[in-house]
Amino acid sequence: MKTIDKIPTSKIGRTTELVKTGVKVGGNYLKYYSKKAVNPNLTRDQLNEDNAADIYDGLKSLKGSALKVAQMLSMEKNILPNAYVEKFSLAQFSVPPLSAPLVRKTFKRYHGKYPEDLYDTFATQSINAASIGQVHKAVKDGKKLAVKIQYPGVADSISSDLAMVKPIATRMFNLKGKDSEKYFKELEGKLLEETDYVLEVKQSKEITTACAKIENLRFPSYYENLSSARIITMDWMDGVHLSEYAEKNENQENANKVGQALWDFYMYQMHILKEVHADPHPGNFLVDEEDHLIAIDFGCIKKIPLEFYTPYFELAEKKNIDNPDFFALKMLELEILRKEDSPKERKFFSELFHEMLSLFTKPFQSDVFDFSDESFWGAITELSEKYSKDTELRKMNGNRGSKHFLYINRTFFGLYNLLHDLKATVRVANYERYL
Repeated sequence: MKTIDKIPTSKIGRTTELVKTGVKVGGNYLKYYSKKAVNPNLTRDQLNEDNAADIYDGLKSLKGSALKVAQMLSMEKNILPNAYVEKFSLAQFSVPPLSAPLVRKTFKRYHGKYPEDLYDTFATQSINAASIGQVHKAVKDGKKLAVKIQYPGVADSISSDLAMVKPIATRMFNLKGKDSEKYFKELEGKLLEETDYVLEVKQSKEITTACAKIENLRFPSYYENLSSARIITMDWMDGVHLSEYAEKNENQENANKVGQALWDFYMYQMHILKEVHADPHPGNFLVDEEDHLIAIDFGCIKKIPLEFYTPYFELAEKKNIDNPDFFALKMLELEILRKEDSPKERKFFSELFHEMLSLFTKPFQSDVFDFSDESFWGAITELSEKYSKDTELRKMNGNRGSKHFLYINRTFFGLYNLLHDLKATVRVANYERYL
């Protein structure tokens, strides 16, 4: 893969790159409408493919939060056209890495020494490159290590990057008014945390210690003396990415074993720790030769306040969803309904969320749930398509729900998708074994 010798770090430099991308996308629309005039039956498939490719090419040269947002959107398989999902999913663990000279220069700037001064051996060619940083293989005192190096300028450009993508997100999710700012602040705060590698090491050690008791789950150890604000050194873990494992695995028992470990890991965090690994994409999980699940990245941890946790999980119970008075009360607590809503708005959003929650909470309403159930996934796709085309919804303010929904819903959608890829069947309350 071609390497990168320079990343634009200034606001002007990054804006210029995005403007170039915008010009390409504009050209794609011109070509599409010219062809559409001749062939009225032409679909948007080629337009979507061209736009997805050009947008991804622009973002991968910038890296940082702009690419991270693309990565997040790639998990929303029922929101974006498939062309965008496929292209943006590359941001999870396969983007052009920094060149060897830039790696050494960046390492020296962050750590005060060159990598060869700290490790016995250090591979300047990256093993894994993603949105915030890239991983290199090293050896020290006979121990194999993984060294994660943050891309230059990422932390300093988060606010300006988000300001550039805000108008697009506002239109995409129909956000109106000043209230939408709470979602962008939540996103900005989490992205800033992801660039703080001292915090990541601390979070990694706390969560891995708390979850070490979970069966078939493995974690690397972290080395603070070889880490800093922009560099993390941890054990090298042998395994394949979860997506690759899911694609090749043909043993249902092993799929269930890995899936159960993943489910228990998340349920234990949600219900016991009240904080959760909120970045569940395949690049953050490996599976070893013994079918153990390995969690390798704890940069994005979402704390779950009780005032959100309690009503959120109360509405995972069918009897509560189907109790109109209780349901309405929880909708207010979760900021989905507002006291100033008109009767029409109250009716519309109550019906919408009743339908959504009745479907999305199905895994919690039985002792065992099969995530390969295509009727469940078909219903999710059908519901997404229904509301994406709903003209009434487009007229209404999309600012619905607590800011905490942003990462908690992302976590559950990501978890469901990983379990679906595995085609795993899980025991829902199994995490209680570890109390």
